[in-house]
Amino acid sequence: MSPYPPQSEQGDRVNQVIRYHVQTKHHFNRYARSLGYLDWANQPDPFRRFEGAQLISLPLLKSDEEPLSPAYDEIYERGAVACQSVSLRTLSRFFEFALALSAWKKAGESEWALRMNPSSGNLHPTEAYVIVPWIDGGNLASGLYHYVPKEHGLEQRAEFQSDVVERLLATFPQDAFLFGLTSIHWREAWKYGERAFRYCNHDVGHAIGTARIAASTLGWNMVLLDGMDQNRVAMLLGTTRTEDFGEAELERPDCLAVIWPSKNVKSEASVVKRKYSQVPLFLDTAIVKDVVDGIWHGKANRLSREHGIHWDIIDEVAEASWKIAGDERVAPIPSSRLTFHSLPLTSHGPTAGQIIRQRRSAVSFDGKTSISVATFFHMMQRVVPCVERPQLERPMPWDVWPYDPVIHLLLFVHRVDGLMPGLYCLVRDSRKLSFIQQATNPEMAWSVAPGCPDGLPLYRLLDGDARAIAKQLSCHQDIAGDSAFSLGMVAEFEGILRERGAWWYPRMFWEAGLLGQVMYLEAEAAGVRGTGIGCFFDDPVHEIMGVTSLVVQSLYHFTVGGPVEDPRLQTLPPYGHLGHQGKGERTG
Repeated sequence: MSPYPPQSEQGDRVNQVIRYHVQTKHHFNRYARSLGYLDWANQPDPFRRFEGAQLISLPLLKSDEEPLSPAYDEIYERGAVACQSVSLRTLSRFFEFALALSAWKKAGESEWALRMNPSSGNLHPTEAYVIVPWIDGGNLASGLYHYVPKEHGLEQRAEFQSDVVERLLATFPQDAFLFGLTSIHWREAWKYGERAFRYCNHDVGHAIGTARIAASTLGWNMVLLDGMDQNRVAMLLGTTRTEDFGEAELERPDCLAVIWPSKNVKSEASVVKRKYSQVPLFLDTAIVKDVVDGIWHGKANRLSREHGIHWDIIDEVAEASWKIAGDERVAPIPSSRLTFHSLPLTSHGPTAGQIIRQRRSAVSFDGKTSISVATFFHMMQRVVPCVERPQLERPMPWDVWPYDPVIHLLLFVHRVDGLMPGLYCLVRDSRKLSFIQQATNPEMAWSVAPGCPDGLPLYRLLDGDARAIAKQLSCHQDIAGDSAFSLGMVAEFEGILRERGAWWYPRMFWEAGLLGQVMYLEAEAAGVRGTGIGCFFDDPVHEIMGVTSLVVQSLYHFTVGGPVEDPRLQTLPPYGHLGHQGKGERTG
């Protein structure tokens, strides 16, 4: 039996998703609908809590405490990072690098928190959960836990029987645990109105990226369990428990991933206990039902007193893009020829922790800073997923993503020393080159970028000063033109939705967010800064490319350059409110 809904139903869902996408486009003469002003009295609380759930504090680790961070470049080298066991300390470091506070900003009497994971408007609709077995010495019983970034702790949402959780995880490598993400759409809709569903899914992609990169700093693997239907994700994360939410804002269950220490894939003890040749990208439905038959705790807090306008179109696209059927897909495990080092290699350059902690979204650029062409090419290589390899042998973080890429980059090059300014395109799957060429203006050059490294599918389209058009297309924002370069993330669109189903619509934004997260850290590593841009004029971007249909669509913009710091803002330590000053950690 096919895992997908009947073609007629699937077509209806796809049409509904496309209607949402078209309706929420920005145009030169009008923006997508929103409230039109900021209702400060009902600004959502950025921190979800579950009253009555026990809070287990995670240790606030200094940068020079174990587990130490590897060098930034090492997290991209398979087997280069010493593998850590799963413990309360390593979970603390994982959550620190993935989703914790990175700093507080203060202006006058106002203070607001920044986080490791970027978010549209710093509104943070994304919530995170883990399902863990009993962790020795960690005071963590088997169950479901909600991560609380302000307190850097885990709220126990549910107690699950240890033997049932072990059965749930039995098909994965030893010491595996589950990691899940949900979205609270209201947090984005409060400011951005009907376009908020897009931004929530950007943020899911960023969080997938921060979690995968955090796992890599500990020598852990991570794979999305995207063979599951969304109902099973909802059951495990407790989002179907309306009695626990009451009048509080609901959470949409987005995704689950499995995380495990890489040394446990091919270890002798692991092989004796379990025969591994592949990782399933799904969970057994019957066991899921047994797991959630546990003891649940906590009632969700209400984030806003009033909601004003309710954006029905967001509920409609969320329902249309709900994944209603699973498929039992697997990812082959890399062969044993891949060596996992027992000790860290000699570190050079900044640590991964330093780069992760210092990441910020730039507010403005100086309009002068340039980067070298070698740095630019290196950034482009980081976002190419090497589709010729099996999933788990692809470069980190693309090994988390169980699909070939559908996002390609339209690049506005302004200040890259050694590269002519103009319009370029990075085709992230070289097999799609002909498809992208046929979808765009046939008069563009499509010549290989001068000096481009072998195997990097980067093409020059048009020469010329693109600063003004980049600014105009990104809602007249100076950051798109004052940067070293900016880009639009262009997705293979209608054909993918017709072929795979409406549930693929959020995943396009996840891939874009994941790509954006790599660009954020690469910008920091290059000594510059990046920022994601959710506001752009959709169809004028397509017109630049000569696109006249829905065959491809721009989903997200990004820009990289020399930041201009605002001297009016004071930067405070992330956990000073808990008496932890973060000695040795960079917060600026």
